[in-house]
Amino acid sequence: MPPDPRKYLWDAANAAELARGFAHGQTFVDYRANAMLRAAVEREFEIIGEAFNQLSKV
Repeated sequence: MPPDPRKYLWDAANAAELARGFAHGQTFVDYRANAMLRAAVEREFEIIGEAFNQLSKV
């Protein structure tokens, strides 16, 4: 039985919300100066990309 495509949509939406929350209230200068923030946001984009990659296979 193939995975439910809604799982991948939920994963992507959740990751987008997390990235938005991480960056909320930060300026681009803040973002550039904070390696942990950049890594967290980048990781969420990786999750979004992988979720859509898997979704395209379903």
